[in-house]
Amino acid sequence: MRLLARLLALALLLNFSALALAADSQADLRIADFEQETYGEWKTTGTAFGDGPAVGTLPGQMAVSGFEGKRLVNSFKGGDAPTGTLTSPPFTIERDYLKFLIGGGGYADQTCMKLLVDGQEVRAAVGPNTQPGGSESLAPSSWDVKELRGKTATIAIIDNASGGWGHINVDQIVQSNKDVDVRPRSREFTFNQPYLLLPIKNGAPKVNVELTVAGTPVRRYSTELAVDPNDVDWYAYFTIDRYRGQEATIAASRASEEAFALIRQADRVPAGINPYEEKLRPQFHFSQLVGWINDPNGMVYLDGEWHLYFQHNPVGVQWGNMTWGHAVSRDLVHWNQLPSVLFPGTMAKGACFSGGAVVDRNNTAGFKTGDKDVLVAFLTDTGAGESIAYSNDQGRTFTWYEGNPVVKHKGRDPKVIWYAYDEQDKPIDDTAKQRGGHWVMVVYDESEQLGQNTAFYTSNDLKAWTLRSHLSGYYECPELFELPVEGSADESRWVTFAADGKYSLGAFDGQTFTPAHEGKRQLFYGKFYAAQTFDNAPHGRRVLIGWMRMEMPGMPFNQAFTFPHELTLRETPEGVRMFSAPVAEIEKLYKKEIRIADKELAANEEIAAIVHDGELLDIEATIDLGEAKAIRLEVGGEKIVYDVAKQTWQGVPAKAKDGRVNVRVLLDRSQLEIWGNDGAVSISEGRTKPGANSAITIVALDGAAKLVDLKIRELSRGWFGQ
Repeated sequence: MRLLARLLALALLLNFSALALAADSQADLRIADFEQETYGEWKTTGTAFGDGPAVGTLPGQMAVSGFEGKRLVNSFKGGDAPTGTLTSPPFTIERDYLKFLIGGGGYADQTCMKLLVDGQEVRAAVGPNTQPGGSESLAPSSWDVKELRGKTATIAIIDNASGGWGHINVDQIVQSNKDVDVRPRSREFTFNQPYLLLPIKNGAPKVNVELTVAGTPVRRYSTELAVDPNDVDWYAYFTIDRYRGQEATIAASRASEEAFALIRQADRVPAGINPYEEKLRPQFHFSQLVGWINDPNGMVYLDGEWHLYFQHNPVGVQWGNMTWGHAVSRDLVHWNQLPSVLFPGTMAKGACFSGGAVVDRNNTAGFKTGDKDVLVAFLTDTGAGESIAYSNDQGRTFTWYEGNPVVKHKGRDPKVIWYAYDEQDKPIDDTAKQRGGHWVMVVYDESEQLGQNTAFYTSNDLKAWTLRSHLSGYYECPELFELPVEGSADESRWVTFAADGKYSLGAFDGQTFTPAHEGKRQLFYGKFYAAQTFDNAPHGRRVLIGWMRMEMPGMPFNQAFTFPHELTLRETPEGVRMFSAPVAEIEKLYKKEIRIADKELAANEEIAAIVHDGELLDIEATIDLGEAKAIRLEVGGEKIVYDVAKQTWQGVPAKAKDGRVNVRVLLDRSQLEIWGNDGAVSISEGRTKPGANSAITIVALDGAAKLVDLKIRELSRGWFGQ
């Protein structure tokens, strides 16, 4: 009996050992995970790959994602210009598949990874990107190497490209008997709901999604699909109401079966229990429902509506997939988000970068088809050049011009205006003379001779453009407009600036801008960037909205816009300067006002005003400085300080006038905008301590002062919609 038991135990042991050996023969074999500081036995040439694996994103690079651990192969060291190779030591192919993560440039033989046997290429892979925009996300890929089992091989990672996307990213190379499931997937259906939902998991591997309607691609994006219905960060959406009843196909590459199955139609966009009520959601600044925004685009007034188009990634909370989003308002404080209008890869050849829009009242381009004025948008198609699209339905939908691009050069961000002649102007030709003016395009340009500059083009029909001049020293998103000088009936200046908002005043004759001073002036500070003004605004108003470069962690939306500013020119002791103020329409949001006037401020003794609802506020204070060394206004935990000796608000130069300073503050749920000394300076910041507050305090530091006037207005929220 004991002998039988021993034999059974031995048999079980041998069986378990055999199973273990079989399992071990099926286990993945790691070739490289690139988690060490050096490449070990891997050999490099050139400089692109550096001395060892990169710790994630390199300087100047978009955020890299989709790799495992802390390090990866990343040939962006020094940017896209450097080249080089990275080659593995020899290894034996012992499994059916080689699996890896790959990203970066998509150029065969230039940005690639190759499998070599006996020195000959037998397999190759590239990243997904060849056009501007794109994504630095790595995605799973594999080679079928069944026929090569038992052979000795090496892997060569190659960067021989120096232009855009001239780099390669690789991680986690393993041998496996299980392939990566990246089969193309597609599903046909009929549209019967207004929205197509894409469940997003931030940081998930990128998936390429394409929507085709009646055989025509209408959306093409790279996004991070969730794979678990219980682990969705937020829902991206395509507005498909205009396609109701039509046959459509949704297709995806690099998508898992689980992720693809979660794409569905819906009658609403899930956006939490209370949309627009999230912790960091702006309440009276416009914000998009979901996704990323940056530059305001195509800002124009038409038939009672202020049109705000904007750079938008509708399927991600980081930059990419540049689309033109769209919102409209009738009063600049209540906004309604409409469906996006210009799309990458389907309308444009590449991404839809920034630009402007005009109302072509005289139909100079010949695009008008109905009785409404035609709206013409100008943008940079990163795959072609400066391009146009036009709308005959008041900016709701656009038709791509078949003759694009209309300008081809090294640059981007076209802004177009109508230049009307006066008696001193010389028309560019007889057509312009008859019409009393011509179109002007200002566009960011790069050249070896001038470096970064604004180029000025002219046209009669918005389609054929002639280069006229350059203005050096300006980088991306140019603006150009004329403003009257307040208090002078016949005096005006032309204003130009680029993305940083630093401006020049001067003269413009329809072809050339001539600055009236050396250097540039500065009005805007803080997180302010890439602002644009509304064209065709009523009563000659010049209204501006800028991009506030601020993260919104944990939110389904990212970045923000300033409140609309009204721009003016005023005489100062230093000469004519540009000023800014919140548009007067903010008064539509006023609920309750608290006012304190003629109040002495003893040194270092706070005066507090209690507010009922202190989350959304418009505050204005005027102070006689007296003997104070500084004035500190505290709003919602944010300290706003005027330094008397330095004559600065928050470190920004702003001279007192007759011993008196003025400050205005807009406080939103996540934003803080400050105007110093009647709008001589404008500072845009994110709040460091979001949340409501119950008291506003003001104090004169180290000397007495006088509070001339303090107005605190509680604000209602603007409404939003989609």
